[in-house]
Amino acid sequence: MAVGPDSSSSLLSEQKEGKPLIVILVGAPGSGKSTFCNDVISGARRTWTRICQDTIANGKAGTKAQCLQSAINALQEGKNVLIDRCNLELEQRSEFLKLGGTRANVHSVVLDLPARVCISRSVKRTGHEGNLQGGKAAAVVNRMLQKKVLPKLNEGFSRITFCQNDEDVKTAVNTYRLLGLFDNLSSGVFGQKSEDSKVQQGIMKFLKKVDTDEFGSENSSSKDKYKENNSCSMVIEKGNEAGEDEQNNDLQWNDAPTLAFPSISTSDFQFNMDKASDVIVEAVADFLSKVEKVELILVDLSPKSKIISLVKFKASKKNVDTNRFSTYVGDITRLYSRGGLICNVIANASNWRLKPGGGGVNAAIFNAGGEALEIATKEQADTISPGGSVIVPLPRTSPLYQREGVTHVIHVLGPNMNPQRPNCLKDDYEKGCKVLYEAYTSLFNKFASIALRQNYQKEYCGDSKCEPSSSFGNFFGSVVERQPSLSEPMSKREVSHDYDSNKKSKANGGDFGSLSQGFVVLEKEKQNSEGTDRSAKISWGSWAHALHQIAMHPEKHSRDVIEISDDFVVINDLYPKQATKHILVTSRLPGLDCLADIRREHLPMLQKMHAAGLKWAEKFSSDDPSLVFRLGYHSVPSMRQLHLHVISQDFDSTHLKKKKHWNSFNTPFFRDSIDVHEEININGLATLKDEKILSSELRCHRCKSAHPNIPRLRSHIAACKTPFASHLQNGRLVFAASGSPEPASDI
Repeated sequence: MAVGPDSSSSLLSEQKEGKPLIVILVGAPGSGKSTFCNDVISGARRTWTRICQDTIANGKAGTKAQCLQSAINALQEGKNVLIDRCNLELEQRSEFLKLGGTRANVHSVVLDLPARVCISRSVKRTGHEGNLQGGKAAAVVNRMLQKKVLPKLNEGFSRITFCQNDEDVKTAVNTYRLLGLFDNLSSGVFGQKSEDSKVQQGIMKFLKKVDTDEFGSENSSSKDKYKENNSCSMVIEKGNEAGEDEQNNDLQWNDAPTLAFPSISTSDFQFNMDKASDVIVEAVADFLSKVEKVELILVDLSPKSKIISLVKFKASKKNVDTNRFSTYVGDITRLYSRGGLICNVIANASNWRLKPGGGGVNAAIFNAGGEALEIATKEQADTISPGGSVIVPLPRTSPLYQREGVTHVIHVLGPNMNPQRPNCLKDDYEKGCKVLYEAYTSLFNKFASIALRQNYQKEYCGDSKCEPSSSFGNFFGSVVERQPSLSEPMSKREVSHDYDSNKKSKANGGDFGSLSQGFVVLEKEKQNSEGTDRSAKISWGSWAHALHQIAMHPEKHSRDVIEISDDFVVINDLYPKQATKHILVTSRLPGLDCLADIRREHLPMLQKMHAAGLKWAEKFSSDDPSLVFRLGYHSVPSMRQLHLHVISQDFDSTHLKKKKHWNSFNTPFFRDSIDVHEEININGLATLKDEKILSSELRCHRCKSAHPNIPRLRSHIAACKTPFASHLQNGRLVFAASGSPEPASDI
């Protein structure tokens, strides 16, 4: 097998008859596949046909089968074929390989350009044939690169050419463009660098060449510890085979919300690295066990980082998921521009004043964030306690936002062991480890509140941005356009700097399960089958306060509210996942967050809410007699502030896509308003159902037939005419005043 630089002059050999060629392009979106094809075809000596799935169906996107048939037709006509698809997975290219054999030689050209180059091109381009451009392109590129398996000769290729840069691509273009009718190319692998053999095993790692002075070492001045280094190289290796001076980055591409954070207190605050690494791994493991769909990345500037080595070793011993927690060597303020790594949230190891200055990470992040970050920080808080953290949404004017795509900075303060700095703990590591754990936990919780908001937007808005004019628009706008709805800037609160002021530290997010505004996780006490145990204890994420804010201050949300009284407000549901009509009657009584908070003394208020819901249901039904309504509460709501759902039973909505959305309104998880009144009147509280019921099988709300997926269910309910169950028609359904209830079903 020949391995070496490609040269069209040395690799061409004259033969009496040349076989047609199938050249299968392999590369991520933005790698230049279409440009490669066009450049080869332009001025080529052979006749080439470009086959692109984005345009295969008369200029529109088509199928793989159409591409295969088009390739067969071209070969029968004696043409050479360029397969312009990503082909990053073996199975994506295997069927095209089968077209070779006696009729054609099959080559591969791998456009293995850096991920950051592909992302930048994809995001910036316009008028793309497959419409893969703009903001959504980066996530697609990342997701596809996770599955990348580079081609091998044993798949059936006679020749593979690797291109790692534009010069390699230009050489490969000339090789095929200058290919004569009777020329053949030598077999083998060309252009692959020696270390790329590790990539064949699917291992992608990035490495930064940086200043060899160890970040955080005693011999480094703080200003030098975090200086920028303009030299950057990419190395693909496994383990530490690259040498002692090279530190690998164990990263995987993902479009999940990602937090990049430095080691806290181990630099200027001189916290013992061995003890700090124990705390980091413990805090990470605890957090990831409770939160899904997020990623954490520990970042250090030095390739000889002791803290990263310790953390990686201890994390592997603790079996921490490496797909969700990784390490990175490089500048935390240049993760995207120099590493191609998209981290929407970064953490800053701050000082207690929350001001620029000093050295290390704090100075670097404030410098990179510019004046916009400094002003935004002042708007959120004046100071911070050890063990606490502060979320700062980045304005669009910040260079970190514009250059790196960072939407939030979270300032976090750890314990101090440096006698030259304030509040030194004097080697009290028992207290120090406790405060450091609180700092990481606070940081992760604040990140989780941001992540939940982003995941909520993806789930309920799809890939598009939520319209600011919609209900809750002030709270659920685009993540990069809007700030999280924190109940109150921290500058309005008193913040103590005493290590023993745990309660005030927790106000900054230090306690995982009891955050008033910072997280995301529902910590539930298990209920028995009848739900007689009391309610889940809920720590509301920042996005979940929207209803509460509207209920408390409806005058500020006039475009969202359709009715206001002293006891409740009525609003249109922002994301009507299910039905044509869906409104929320929301209590204005402080302290009533959910159904579990209701007692007998609240019955009069519930009755007023029910009456309001009934009035609106009857109004909607009179406007459209085909609509039938149901009034009820979710056992465990996703939004803070008690609210009654008034929802039409047509369930005609293109947004209905997930099982849990359907089951939240069509299982016992949804408690009819009348049943709630009766139970509270008799028992003093309402029966609640566990969220596990949301994963039960999909059943029609009329005939109760089971269906395997949402599309099949939607098709069925559009035609199902089975009468509603008799127990629902006993006052639990609202029909048009002129209509009459359907004959009851006993189902």
